[in-house]
Amino acid sequence: MPMSDTMENLERAALRSLHEAADEALKEKLGLAMHGIGGALVSVAGALPASAIVVNRTHGLGLATPASRNDVKAIAALYRKAGVQRYFVHRHPRSQPAELPDWLTAAGLEKARGWMKFTRGAEPPPERKTDLTIREIGPEHGLAFGRIAAGAFDLGEQAAPWIARLAGHPGWRLFMSFSGEEPAGTGALYVMDGIAWCDWASTVPAFRRRGGQGALLAHRIREAIDMGCRRLGTATGEEIPGAPQHSYANILRMGFKEAYIRENYAPPRR
Repeated sequence: MPMSDTMENLERAALRSLHEAADEALKEKLGLAMHGIGGALVSVAGALPASAIVVNRTHGLGLATPASRNDVKAIAALYRKAGVQRYFVHRHPRSQPAELPDWLTAAGLEKARGWMKFTRGAEPPPERKTDLTIREIGPEHGLAFGRIAAGAFDLGEQAAPWIARLAGHPGWRLFMSFSGEEPAGTGALYVMDGIAWCDWASTVPAFRRRGGQGALLAHRIREAIDMGCRRLGTATGEEIPGAPQHSYANILRMGFKEAYIRENYAPPRR
């Protein structure tokens, strides 16, 4: 299996695991649902704000099996019924058929900023200095982790208890930076079959420019290597002139290499 497919499968498994971490009360409160359409995972969080595209997104369309025009229509109808104003439909470079972009456009979606996928091997990362303390956390800090991550990823405060449930959930390891005992930043690892996915990287604005995110990423890489992981992956928005992604350079400094850009299609912004 190509490494790009392996990383897509890992990211999709992490997204599925996020949904599985929610209890029934959270699923009802946040309008959470997962659907399978045309081999894709359709992730829905109907009660979150329109900015919550990291969870309102369709992953894997046209990758395992060719998509159909009806698949695209069904996905758009599902989000519309759930009241989701904005969502992403990912298009991997190998997604089939070639007509898929035309079908997405015909469904009322437009091309949005893509996501760059990165991978690296098991080489030790460079050291990153910070005056913050990095440590792994459990459920006792889960809500603080959830609040920081939900704020950084524009999920709204109501999503914090959901993200908090990743602490101790199978496959996940959560890490935080601290200034004394005050939570300053977050980062997570999701590990499956010897491959690690780096996710939920965020920093409280007051603690930026202190090296925390670089140190958190280096720490997670070392932890993944210690677990025997042979490959790691992560993603962030593609670089666009005039609209830089601050995490992009940080990811490259930690030994990750650009792998491919995955296109995103979304409803027009209101």
